[in-house]
Amino acid sequence: MLTKKEKIAYGLGDTASNIIFQTVMLFLTFFYTDIFGISPAIVGTLFLVVRIIDAITDPLMGALTDATRTKYGSYRPYLLWLAIPFGVISIITFTTPDLSPTGKVIYAFVTYTLLMLVYTAINIPYSALGGVLSRDPSERVSIQSYRFVFGMLGGLLVSACTLPLVSWFGKGDNALGYQLTMILMSCFGVILFLICFRFTKERVVAPQQQTLSLKAQMATLWQNGPFKILCGAAIMLLTSMVLRTTLAIYYVKYVLGEGDLVTQFVTLGMIGNILGCACAQPLSKRVDKKTAYIYLQYISAAISCIAFWLPGEQLVLAFAVYFLWCFFTQMATPLLWAKMADAIDYGQWQNGHRLTGLVYASVVFFIKLGLALGGAIAGWLLAYYGYQANTELNEATKTGILTSFTLYPAIGSVLVALIMTRYILDNKTLKQINDDLAANSQKE
Repeated sequence: MLTKKEKIAYGLGDTASNIIFQTVMLFLTFFYTDIFGISPAIVGTLFLVVRIIDAITDPLMGALTDATRTKYGSYRPYLLWLAIPFGVISIITFTTPDLSPTGKVIYAFVTYTLLMLVYTAINIPYSALGGVLSRDPSERVSIQSYRFVFGMLGGLLVSACTLPLVSWFGKGDNALGYQLTMILMSCFGVILFLICFRFTKERVVAPQQQTLSLKAQMATLWQNGPFKILCGAAIMLLTSMVLRTTLAIYYVKYVLGEGDLVTQFVTLGMIGNILGCACAQPLSKRVDKKTAYIYLQYISAAISCIAFWLPGEQLVLAFAVYFLWCFFTQMATPLLWAKMADAIDYGQWQNGHRLTGLVYASVVFFIKLGLALGGAIAGWLLAYYGYQANTELNEATKTGILTSFTLYPAIGSVLVALIMTRYILDNKTLKQINDDLAANSQKE
């Protein structure tokens, strides 16, 4: 059984990751449109095009980590090797050189691509590490709960401190403010990755005889039904989540008409995220993980719809509804990541091959595809509804932002719930699988 110290150390790795992940979700679209001066339609296309590269690099990274053998394990070493490059490229991405309009677009494409490449290279092994800390399914939920509580603390840091730090560092120059803010946050992230590396240990290893080519691994992986369900759920979930979180700043500034309250709004949402993640473990002890996950999606959809009907002047209710949406949405997140480790067990039970890195890499690819789609759709919707940065918006544009912030994400949550009804790994099935794997391990 893992100690709290090790679970906290593992969670701090996600604090480091979320310093960038949450910054991208909450502020990068706004940074590109309102600070760097790129059109929202181009920003949306940028987010989507980079995913083509991920389609190649993600499975390669997963296979590479599975094949890695060092005295530190297969996944932990990447935290040590890539922490500093990750921090440096994060800073470069939020730097605004004086370029022509075309030069700005090229710079954004290059730096965002590099950011996603290094994010892949460090986050896939980090994610896979969570699947080899323990073989116990209930312990895995606890591990992922710690991970996402501390991950969301990173998000809280971003939501609460980014805009005040930008203002403080920039003193009227927001471009400089963003750059200096990212320098500070990136240095902090590097330290946390190194702590995660130092105080965790890999315990579950792949069978020694496992030697498959990447092509054979992909073919084997695609026979794993639960894995495919998780991929479908992940892309739909992140698309709807990122669409909503990306538009939060526009919702507060233009629909509620309270631009000065953006920091308070996203910070309250992040507190809801943290509390929701903390409640995942107690919930999983009382309700089957599959059932809980499905109902949480329906609850999130209902809450998102409620926000559509709120009058703009009802600020307290608007804040409360966003808090509740974040709470119930993120309560489901540790359950989803625990299911990934369960799908890995299922694959080993099914065909004898344990493809930890490749499973996490593939699901992370679909998560990032959802991240890109959510950001792209947000940019395209802003352009479609006639959004222009730093101008007074008409009522049609405001209504479009409101609809995109509330009803469209609700549809996504309902689709996620429907996809997960086909997931076969309930608690009873998982117990049988783990008993069989334990028996086979003793024979070997």
